[in-house]
Amino acid sequence: MHSETFLKALQDGLTRPKKTLSPKWFYDAEGSALFEQITRLEAYYPTRQEKQLLRAIAPELCARVPEGAVLVEYGSGASEKTRILLDACPQIGTYVPIDISETMLNEAADAIADDYPALRVEPLVGDFLSPIDLPSDIAHLPHIGFFPGSTIGNLEQDEAVSFLAAARETLRSESGGDGSTQLILGVDRVKDEATLIRAYDDDLGVTARFNRNVLARANRELGLNFDLSGFAHRALWNAEHERIEMHLVSNCAQSVDVGGVTVRFQPGESIHTESSHKYTLERLEAMATQARWRVADVWTSADPAFSVARLVA
Repeated sequence: MHSETFLKALQDGLTRPKKTLSPKWFYDAEGSALFEQITRLEAYYPTRQEKQLLRAIAPELCARVPEGAVLVEYGSGASEKTRILLDACPQIGTYVPIDISETMLNEAADAIADDYPALRVEPLVGDFLSPIDLPSDIAHLPHIGFFPGSTIGNLEQDEAVSFLAAARETLRSESGGDGSTQLILGVDRVKDEATLIRAYDDDLGVTARFNRNVLARANRELGLNFDLSGFAHRALWNAEHERIEMHLVSNCAQSVDVGGVTVRFQPGESIHTESSHKYTLERLEAMATQARWRVADVWTSADPAFSVARLVA
């Protein structure tokens, strides 16, 4: 079923007038490993800045976390930033990581369970944009959502609002509705173009390999025949929409059989694989309000600026 979904996404996205593919398909085991490499690059500031900021504000965040709270992390990956909260908030009783990559999810969940033996760990494999059913026996406990990494920036405005609205309903517990439901949200800030381009087009080519891996994944899992050398990685700043865009640009005229659908590429034609929206505080506030959250706190790092917001419902 997973392969069928991936194939349909390829067929739908690559037959549009402007070819596109959701960034969620980046994250098989290889893609997840490549992204972890990206987060350790000097040019890729968001992970470094967010970790430093989380360590600095952890006492303030944890002062607002009730006893026995459930921490629900969307797109948990390797769960590295989670440890900052768990170390500072021993009152958290349950951790629910959600990720589309089952291999990475289970490895990270096992490591967390080993290192925090008093913590209940309930990993959920899935796309956080789809409906999520949390364990029913913890429904009465206060829920804290955790969505770091500015992953929300990968969503278009309407998708981001829909996600925030759905997360609000998922996280609201039987004891909720009084401000006990919270979401800790990482958002990257609008900044100079040169800093942004360096972060998404590193000199070592790791981001390029990460971008092309989505085609390599299609070859591995679906038996397709994308020529990876026929596509170049490109990152550009779209000032109108305040976002970095990643594209795979065809180097030549070529065609690919995608499950019986012939997809043709002209030289210079691209697949838009990811957008990473950057935020002003005004845009963040408007987005949260539209999804019926209230922005209670915002903390911002030194330059290159990254923010962590605490939303309450």
